[in-house]
Amino acid sequence: MIRINKNESPIPALDDATLKNIIANSNFNFYPDEEYDAFIKSYADYYQLSPNQVSAANGSDEWIQKCMIALPDGPVLTLNPDFFMYTAYAHQINRPIHYVDAEDDYTFSLDKIKQSIQKLKPAFFIMSVPHNPSGIQYPKAFLEEIANEMQAIGGYFIIDEAYLDFGDAYDIKLQDHIIQMRTLSKAFAIAGLRVGIVISTEKTIQTLNRIAHPYPLNTLTLNIATEIFSNKELVHSLLTQQRQLSTQLKNIFEQHVSDIIHVIPSKTNFVLTYGDLAESLGQYIYEHGYLPRFYDEPNMQQTVRYSIATESELNELEKIVKEWRQEYDLSKRKIN
Repeated sequence: MIRINKNESPIPALDDATLKNIIANSNFNFYPDEEYDAFIKSYADYYQLSPNQVSAANGSDEWIQKCMIALPDGPVLTLNPDFFMYTAYAHQINRPIHYVDAEDDYTFSLDKIKQSIQKLKPAFFIMSVPHNPSGIQYPKAFLEEIANEMQAIGGYFIIDEAYLDFGDAYDIKLQDHIIQMRTLSKAFAIAGLRVGIVISTEKTIQTLNRIAHPYPLNTLTLNIATEIFSNKELVHSLLTQQRQLSTQLKNIFEQHVSDIIHVIPSKTNFVLTYGDLAESLGQYIYEHGYLPRFYDEPNMQQTVRYSIATESELNELEKIVKEWRQEYDLSKRKIN
């Protein structure tokens, strides 16, 4: 079964020879103080940030949990649907969580978000940008209005940018109440190493790290991550490959089924489909060896999400989608 349900990278970031060299030159008998600092510097340099504006932890999941614990008391506001771990960690910490519901086409109303902020006055508002599971990227002006609303009530705005490297870059001013959260699990292809990043002002970084572990990441993880960001050509090549696979995936569904199934335009490494026939296609794909993401949530019924695979796997997926479409067209002709 080919797994296309977790938005993972189908390609590795580094070749075997490079990994062996990193292992051979890693000092596992020492705590990774220097390795952590080296990674933070390499990441900050790549994105033209100051190292004191960047911090790393064990996946963005740890940062979500830290926000739930370290930020001021009060409810959290998020979107419905959005990344399910926002809810999971809120429940773990017993922090009240409230939602702004999506429209029927899985978009969100800025006015409804602002009204909810004004009414609830949450301690923080968190959303994924580009959005998971729809794949939609909301523009900078949309985000700035939310940031302004949160600043007006004294709350934080957390922007979960897990899929930003597949979308459109934007520049939002670093302020104490804005936290940008990132991961190396998607475009940078090291999900198994669990590297999560936050970007904010030094003051806010210190607030979050009041509950930091002494060594949140191990030596090998840090050395591999540093190797990636120390090589701009490697990063460029990796991101180019990832985006090409994303385009290939989107083209499959847009070209072959978008006239009978809703295919949401995506700025991520996945595609969300919905409508009366979406589950039928998803089940057909599953029966032919691919595992897409099905949903049990009431507002996600009749939706199926697909993430990228290798070029050859996507070629085979396209054949399966075309076969399903041919069978559908044939059945319609028989009925008519």
